[in-house]
Amino acid sequence: MNRRMLGLFSCASLFLMLPISAATPAEIGIGRAHAQIAENPQHYPFYNALAMAYARRARETSDVAFYQNAEEALAKSFAIAPDNFEGMKVHVCLLLGRHEFAKALDLASRLNKNTPDDVTVYGYLVDANIELGNYDEAVTAAQWMLNLRPGNIAGLTRAADLRELHGYLTPAMEAIQKAYDATPYQEAEDRAWLLTKLAHLCFIAGDLPKAEMYANGALGLFPGYPYPWGALAEVRMEQQRYEDAVELLRKRYDAAPRAENMYALGEALMAAGHTFEAHRAFAEFERRALLQLADADNANRELIAYYVDYAHRPAEAVALAEKELARRHDVLTMSSYAWALAAAGDYRRADLEIHKVLAVGVKEPTILRHAQEIEKHFTASAGARESEAERH
Repeated sequence: MNRRMLGLFSCASLFLMLPISAATPAEIGIGRAHAQIAENPQHYPFYNALAMAYARRARETSDVAFYQNAEEALAKSFAIAPDNFEGMKVHVCLLLGRHEFAKALDLASRLNKNTPDDVTVYGYLVDANIELGNYDEAVTAAQWMLNLRPGNIAGLTRAADLRELHGYLTPAMEAIQKAYDATPYQEAEDRAWLLTKLAHLCFIAGDLPKAEMYANGALGLFPGYPYPWGALAEVRMEQQRYEDAVELLRKRYDAAPRAENMYALGEALMAAGHTFEAHRAFAEFERRALLQLADADNANRELIAYYVDYAHRPAEAVALAEKELARRHDVLTMSSYAWALAAAGDYRRADLEIHKVLAVGVKEPTILRHAQEIEKHFTASAGARESEAERH
């Protein structure tokens, strides 16, 4: 499961309970905030609410363009009340959404120091530390969330993410189920997100029927939601139902035309035997990924995988992985680095790096497959070196 926009989950808890409507929760929030601003344009909390609604809309649609709307609303809040606390919290949420993780951590840490009993700020500390690979700090912040407000939804989801990272899949599922049970019925997108999380956890655990059930349940709650299409597609890929995966990933890309989604579609097309179309998809993916190479919100991990698995350009993969590691040390980036090193023939360093990832406890199937391949090649190369030494 792609973790991008993870920090926005807790943002949803700031909204009032909304009536059931044809509009999405975020659209209702946007409309409500605009109406409130029209009545009282000098009341800065209304602009904070508008910014949060736009941030939530970004998650609903996977369209980062809504972050610009959110930042414009937040600027108006700060123009009325400079550096107001709730506005600063929204700012952290936007930094996380844009993948400015180091900046988000710095600001959240300062807010936490000034107001050490705010649960939302602790949630942002969890999110930023997870993405930066600071797992001990993330665990500490998540525990504070649950200590301050036992059973809160945002704390449960953060606990689930950390349990998943450390390989505790059943406890992770239990936490997500508790969060789902506590989520108001009318919060359709939140509930669909949680079901998508359950689908991915079941997929990791090897329970494909349940993964499919939860993904379809998410689509039933929130039709057209891009994330469950991705969760269902990974089930179809594992079942070798490649044409079905292609169809699902086309839908996801049409709804959320991001570079990383194009890469996943290219992989499915290749697996389905549509080689020419797959190469076209990969070419478009690479073009777009290179355009955002230096952006915080990039597709660098997917680009590393492309260089290794399809383009066979390991030197470029290693160089890119090293640049990305300078920005964050999460297990996904570290495993990408190990895979690139292996492709470049540096099995000793690859083995060292992948063992750092495995030590966390992660059970992600792709990472485990890569670890097996690296170990096999490392063992073979070590044996070859020993034989050569014996001959001399």
